[in-house]
Amino acid sequence: MKIKRNYLSILLIFNALTSFTTPHSPDKSPNVEDKPAYLTGLELEVIDELNLARTQPKVYADFLASYSVYFVGNELHEPGKTILVTREGKSAVNEAIKFLKNQKPLTKLTVSKGMCKGANDMVKMQGATTETGHLGRDGSTFSDRINRYGTWSGSSSENIDYGNNSARRIVMALIIDDGVASRGHRKSIFEPGFRRVGVAFGSHKTYNYMCVIEYAVSYTEKVAVKQ
Repeated sequence: MKIKRNYLSILLIFNALTSFTTPHSPDKSPNVEDKPAYLTGLELEVIDELNLARTQPKVYADFLASYSVYFVGNELHEPGKTILVTREGKSAVNEAIKFLKNQKPLTKLTVSKGMCKGANDMVKMQGATTETGHLGRDGSTFSDRINRYGTWSGSSSENIDYGNNSARRIVMALIIDDGVASRGHRKSIFEPGFRRVGVAFGSHKTYNYMCVIEYAVSYTEKVAVKQ
């Protein structure tokens, strides 16, 4: 069987957490509809998956437990799929399971159109290149991009996953955080102060797929943000 020398959560050596730690404040911006038309089906699924993990972490621990049985050492042997070589192997999955079992349920994230547009800017800029990381080709940071369409406050962060094209795999990879000592991606997902989220999914020249996720404590949309 062919072994693909790649990491499970594709390039998690690029810690996708960037955080601004100002005092948390309640989100006073209006809620966006539950199923906004400007998002694709997969992007909606990613938001649903994030909220499932936040509101029912013990259920999510069961998903990871079922997944862990496919590890042999540091290799992931899923039936019918190319073997993937991870950095930490099953130990990272087991550590994530333990974390989830001890994690208290959190509130759901509410989707923000402006934050989704900021995330989509990054997908458009980076997807056609071999680049990874959080600095846009125009020199923008993630906070620059989401501030084009509104204003965040409290704190904010960005996660980027490369190589996965299903919502569960994207969120599982970020929770497991293979190879990232700080578990920064996981910390973003389970930051209790976060209330808003934006997601964009697209292609990537090297890793086929990329998913950008923006988080914020509070976000006020600009008036009449256009698609």
